[in-house]
This record gives sequence, structure tokens and C-alpha cells, in this order.
Amino acid sequence: MKQPKQLIYVLPNLFTAGGIFSGMMSLVMSSSGKFEYAAWLILLALLFDGLDGRIARLTKTTSKFGLEFDSLADVISFGVAPAMLLYQFCGVDYGRFGMVVSALYVIFGAIRLARFNVTTMEIEPSVFIGVPIPTAAVFVSILILLYEKYALTMYLPLLLVALFVSILMVSNIRYPSFKKIDLQKAHFIKVLVALVVAASFVFIYPVETLALLIGGYLLFGVSRASLYFFKQLLKKHESNKE
Repeated sequence: MKQPKQLIYVLPNLFTAGGIFSGMMSLVMSSSGKFEYAAWLILLALLFDGLDGRIARLTKTTSKFGLEFDSLADVISFGVAPAMLLYQFCGVDYGRFGMVVSALYVIFGAIRLARFNVTTMEIEPSVFIGVPIPTAAVFVSILILLYEKYALTMYLPLLLVALFVSILMVSNIRYPSFKKIDLQKAHFIKVLVALVVAASFVFIYPVETLALLIGGYLLFGVSRASLYFFKQLLKKHESNKE
């Protein structure tokens, strides 16, 4: 009777392993110049990353090992893989600057994961401090898919945006977490309609819609932090007048 109970602990870790495999395949595709495949494999890793935690919570098989394994998987799938994709896609044309941007992405992503593990432990946060590394990875991947689809050639803005996203990962800007959304009956229909509309646009224009959604999420945190900063400056200015 103990063996089936022990085997169920393997299930969420299998999805984590699937995320690592997707990240490794993305690295292989990037080194081969198959950038679209590499980007979509990072998105596939996001799917695995979303499933492993939810399955662990549903089956009540969360463990310290699973948390550590998931963090290591994130470093590969959402740290090294997007950085290699970015470097091979355009960073290689910018010499040391391209190397630094790609390296900083991995370093800041690892810092983001370490800070998350230390500050949250086993408690799921209601907000994220800094952009989560999966969000940053998907955003970089989606931008590269846009570049590929529309044959864009101005690569410097892409590197600068990637550098900005890297900085956002280690910033103190707060971003909403959708893992603890309280779906009340009064808002259930509105949320359902919004999800159906969003899914429809993703089906018709997958790359463009995902770019807008994730870009809007990133800008939401920046704009809210900027507004708070200016409010504090205004209050300080008014208090100095008095």
C-alpha cells in the first residue's frame, strides 16, 4: 500500500523534468539557428511549470525536494534557455554588449529565484516582488517570435528591452499574483467572459495577443510604482512647504 502513495510524489516532479527537457531542447534549437522552435519550447516549459505546482497541491504531494527541483528547472528553462536564444538570435552581432545582456538576464533571474525562495518559503504570495522569471522568459521569447514573423531587423531595441526586463526581475516593483484570485459568484461571469475573449484573440493572433498581454502586465507594475513614487514626492513637497 505504501508504494502507490510514494509513486504519486513522482508525478509533479515528472512535469518539472518535462520543463527541464523543454529548456534543453530550446538550447539545442537556439544553437542550430531554429529560433522559432526554441521560443515555442520555452512556452512549452511554461506549461510544464504551471502544471507541476498545481498537481502537487491537488495531490497534496508538495515537498522541499520538489520546491528545490522546480527552482533549478526554472534556472534552465527560463534563465539559460531564453538568454541563449537572445544571444544567438541577435546578441552575437553586438559583441560584448550582447554577451553582457544575456549574462545579466541569467544572473538577475537566478537572484530573483533565490530571493523568492528565501522570502516566501512554503507560503504562496499574493503579490510578486519583481517580475517572475517565467514571465520575463516568455516575454523575451514572444518578442523574438514577433521579430521572426515580421522580419524585423532593428535588434538593439530588443536587447535593451531584455535588459530592462532583467532589471525588473530584481526590482522591488510589485506585480499581482493570479494564483490566489478569489472568484466570487458576482465576478465569475465577468472573468469567464474575459477569459473567453482573451482565448479567442490568442487563437487568432497568438504571438501578438500574448505580447500585448504580457507587455501590459509588465507596464502595469512599472506605471503603478511610478505613480506611487510621484505621489510620495508630491507629499514630501507639500510637507516641506508647510
